[in-house]
Amino acid sequence: MAAPLACTRFSDNYELKEELGKGAFSVVRRCVQKSTGLEFAAKIINTKKLSARDFQKLEREARICRKLQHPNIVRLHDSIQEENFHYLVFDLVTGGELFEDIVAREFYSEADASHCIQQILESVNHCHQNGVVHRDLKPENLLLASKAKGAAVKLADFGLAIEVQGEQQAWFGFAGTPGYLSPEVLKKEPYGKPVDIWACGVILYILLVGYPPFWDEDQHRLYAQIKAGAYDYPSPEWDTVTPEAKNLINQMLTVNPSKRITAAEALKHPWICQRERVASVVHRQETVDCLKKFNARRKLKGAILTTMLATRNFSSRSIVVKKGDGSQVKESTDSSTTLEDDDVKDDIDIWVDSTIEYKRLQHDNTARRQEIIKMTEQLIEAINTGDFEAYTKICDPHLTAFEPEAMGNLVEGMDFHKFYFDNVLGKNCKAVNTTILNPHVHLLGDDAACIAYVRLTQYMDKHGQAHTHQSEESRVWHKKDNKWQNVHFHRSGGTGGAAFGFSAHK
Repeated sequence: MAAPLACTRFSDNYELKEELGKGAFSVVRRCVQKSTGLEFAAKIINTKKLSARDFQKLEREARICRKLQHPNIVRLHDSIQEENFHYLVFDLVTGGELFEDIVAREFYSEADASHCIQQILESVNHCHQNGVVHRDLKPENLLLASKAKGAAVKLADFGLAIEVQGEQQAWFGFAGTPGYLSPEVLKKEPYGKPVDIWACGVILYILLVGYPPFWDEDQHRLYAQIKAGAYDYPSPEWDTVTPEAKNLINQMLTVNPSKRITAAEALKHPWICQRERVASVVHRQETVDCLKKFNARRKLKGAILTTMLATRNFSSRSIVVKKGDGSQVKESTDSSTTLEDDDVKDDIDIWVDSTIEYKRLQHDNTARRQEIIKMTEQLIEAINTGDFEAYTKICDPHLTAFEPEAMGNLVEGMDFHKFYFDNVLGKNCKAVNTTILNPHVHLLGDDAACIAYVRLTQYMDKHGQAHTHQSEESRVWHKKDNKWQNVHFHRSGGTGGAAFGFSAHK
């Protein structure tokens, strides 16, 4: 397509439709070309939010995409620059992710995996022939042209792609996605086209068994595995894979990039070019089952793209997760990923997709919130049963509290509470049932949390009369010696004999 005139506005040529996805500084929407009625996908970048280097990256992405014309690559049709927005108009691919399509198939064999990786290698070979290194080959960037059976695999997202001269090897910055990074990138050595082949090897391994060759919750250990090339072919799932398939993986996952197979060579491998003769055609149900779990793990609910900044030394204790609106959320992480740029050319941002790490953090935070709710329930159970010993084990000895019984005063220590345990709780009630409603847990770092909730208490007094009492409570928890303790609480509700949330009836 001819380059548009400088005065051309996007709205003159295209009509925007529904949103398809969202990134840190961009949104993707379906659009219709007014002159032809053809549908495309418009990546709309808010250039007001971009730094000078981000803008250079955007120009680089557009320049690279213009160079690439291949049936297995999502094609750029138009690029329009306006005052506050840049529009990149791509093929509209409607088939979704390749990996999601595979699990929906009724039949999937080694030969099917061979056909998938062949299309991926065709796209990579075209990139390499045109001096382009993708740098972020992963399942999320492997799409299908349509929902039709046998639709072409399309390589997408050239936001991290770089241009190289011939077989040039240089340090272009740390970029990629943790499980697909090559050893040379992790070692901070000069790199080039072979990084894409390494990622293809990881993808092929997953295509055959449904799980990755390198995996560890701890990013340091994950990177150590990759740098050592420490993968294997465990039984029984690999027993049914042909030796030729394993041979191709071995040549792709060769630690020394100079000895790694090239895209052109891989396309000539017997398992690819003679698949009818070499590749198995037996249905791989176990692979499909594993791939379903793999897909679920890598999907971050409600997010299209999650990005984190990283550098060469991985020494900090925080990551920044960029949300769809461009704002940032700081999260703690055990993977020790820093926030500073490591940039030998002073012009290359270091971007690492953090879907796996962020999902793990979300899982950890959910577990901690559940732990706080559970501790709160245990504390209330101790109150309900009048078990002062259990109560003291859960509370800090210097517990501070605002409660109706203290007549608006702040009380400290356990003596004030002990009076109610000795004289009221568990003695004047036949049965007690407490329900915690709408608990909200705020995590305050790794070792502190606050919970707010409504406490609904049902109880039978000694005369057999049923009563219900409601109070609003908040409790502050602190972790000491790996054990949560309640250090402060505040309760509102009825005064005068409503000790710890229910009245004493004589």
